[in-house]
Amino acid sequence: WNAPRARWYANNGGGPGITASQFESELAQAFMTWENVPTASIAFEFGGFTSASPFEDDDLSVFGFQSEPDMDRVLGATSFIVDVFAGTIIESDVFFNSIFPWSVAAGGDPNRFDLRSVATHEIGHFLGLGHSAIGETELRPDGGRRVLGSGAVMFPISLGRGVIAGRDLQPDDIAGVSDLYPDGDFRDETGIISGRVRLNNAGVKGAHVVAFNSQTGALVGNFTVTDSSFRIAGLTPGPYVLRVEPIDDADVK
Repeated sequence: WNAPRARWYANNGGGPGITASQFESELAQAFMTWENVPTASIAFEFGGFTSASPFEDDDLSVFGFQSEPDMDRVLGATSFIVDVFAGTIIESDVFFNSIFPWSVAAGGDPNRFDLRSVATHEIGHFLGLGHSAIGETELRPDGGRRVLGSGAVMFPISLGRGVIAGRDLQPDDIAGVSDLYPDGDFRDETGIISGRVRLNNAGVKGAHVVAFNSQTGALVGNFTVTDSSFRIAGLTPGPYVLRVEPIDDADVK
């Protein structure tokens, strides 16, 4: 976003068991989680309720519920319209799949997915962040995956029903948003680790590289690009250990 405040709208239909006002309130708290990152300069503005739905080409960034039974493993999704010359976001819509049961309970509901946690993840995409691979999963009998542990809100798989841990950002999320929207002395007070990953004398595209701070336990990661190079920014001073792995090491035989 190149505007000082990114404006968003909430669909006035609410969702399954969730009123429009509850929907707006949970979104506002999720937005505030990102806005409160002290090393980032992004801010948001609620534009109001609208009858418009997500993914309409209407110059509005709309959040809303939609029933998508064919997307039975997708809790929510974010779309963009981007100025490819300036590299900035023009419009971004977010939908939450109403085929799933949702909760706005302060402590979560063991039978429902936490709206604020999923909204916090989707707002990360709304800001321009991609998925993080800091987490571990295992295959489920139904073909899906169960999360064994996650080190980022932007990990692509939900922690499950009733879990509210996704409301809180982790070091990888904070480093990512601060690198996109740096505030104050962020870039002067943090460091960058960069390099290339090679295997059998050939460059590796798409490897996952994680910087582990051995003093704080913080994990910040990124991926190698076409020329096998990687760049991990937003690292606080301290000793780091680098780990390189396939994007999904759960499938390595």
